Amino acid sequence: MDVFYSFLCLCQKNKLFLIGTFLSHILVTMAENDIQGERTGSLKKCSELLLGQYLCSNPEIDLDTQQPLGCSKEKQYVNAWCKTAPDVVCEGQFNNGTFLKPVPCKWTNGHSFETALLLSVFLGMFGVDRFYLGYPAIGLLKFSTLGFMFLGQLIDILLIATQVLNPSDGSAYVLDYYGAATVRLSRENDTYLLLED
Repeated sequence: MDVFYSFLCLCQKNKLFLIGTFLSHILVTMAENDIQGERTGSLKKCSELLLGQYLCSNPEIDLDTQQPLGCSKEKQYVNAWCKTAPDVVCEGQFNNGTFLKPVPCKWTNGHSFETALLLSVFLGMFGVDRFYLGYPAIGLLKFSTLGFMFLGQLIDILLIATQVLNPSDGSAYVLDYYGAATVRLSRENDTYLLLED
């Protein structure tokens, strides 16, 4: 009886072992199929990854324009090499975990921010700042009215200091790439409004 009971326990243990091995094989196969399915098309594109899922390297900066090399009026983005976070897989990713991501840049045409601000402070009453930025009509009006009786000069100082007033050709100011610059904030699908309690 004891021999039969021990044989029965041994068989049950082997059955449990076989069932456990079979289940683990099924789970591994399902995981491999999921990974294969992700690689074949159900993946998110690398350009659609959220912040924190990748890290991009710094682009090479042109010393004259203080913007990435290759930035122009027609092409206001450059490609940068980015690396995904561990365990993040995306479509377009190379085997080493890197991918090319278009990074926006600001096209500049040689108008210095410091020069525009200094011209506005010291010679703004004569419209020199507006002539420098490419607005000759407003510059002539400021010249003839002594900067709109100094009120227009004050407004232009504020507009240039906050970088709201840019050069007339649509370019940005030449600013240090890693320095202080203003960026307009907007809400989109990736930003959320945190409600207070």
